[in-house]
Amino acid sequence: MTPMTGSSRHDGRRPAILALDTATSRVVVAIGTPGGEPLAQSWWPAHHRHGEQLLPTIGRLLGEANIRRSRLRGIVAGTGPGAFTGLRVGLATAKALAHGLGLPVAGVSTADALIAAAAACEGVAAARIVLLLPAGPTDRVVARLGVPPRLLPGGTDPELGTVDIAVAVDLDERAPADAVAAGDRARERLGTELLRIGAERLAHAERGDLAGLVPEYVTLPRGVRVATGPVEWSRDPR
Repeated sequence: MTPMTGSSRHDGRRPAILALDTATSRVVVAIGTPGGEPLAQSWWPAHHRHGEQLLPTIGRLLGEANIRRSRLRGIVAGTGPGAFTGLRVGLATAKALAHGLGLPVAGVSTADALIAAAAACEGVAAARIVLLLPAGPTDRVVARLGVPPRLLPGGTDPELGTVDIAVAVDLDERAPADAVAAGDRARERLGTELLRIGAERLAHAERGDLAGLVPEYVTLPRGVRVATGPVEWSRDPR
């Protein structure tokens, strides 16, 4: 597990919010002030062990930052796009914590948070960034700020040449090296952006509004249907 970054001891009576994201291959847990200022963050490679490591890490991070659970004022969860298992575990954990502690919960698009992080890291407007995420072994998801993500079957997107910067996450062998490097830089800031965006949404969230926390899957297990009815998954090789 990667050591915690940016942590320090704080007054245990100080209010805080908790953010988590399990949409990519790296799980992120962050703690911040109710205004979205980062206080502590931890991340680690998921390796399909989200359920085993997520709650213990949250507990340890709160302890190391000297933040009592009773002082939490809200939960923020990344909603994807991402794979089925990771998002299911992350959002179930966020809902359980919010319900058990009686806290409001806010969902934040992982894609929007990564785009905002990339904009801050690269010094360009968020609207001029395209984000690439994997959808199975061959397909990709293309996301832009304020535009619903879309599935891109294998190959090259002709639109990529019209943007200032492409940012690729979890596509080390399937995207240009500069896009992968930009994705690595953006992911370092993911927790910070989740806290910032989530704090704004928590300010308007209703306590106990768990139904609004909905995942955005890029792949589903065979036989699992989305709300609109059709079975969807990326074209994995048989």
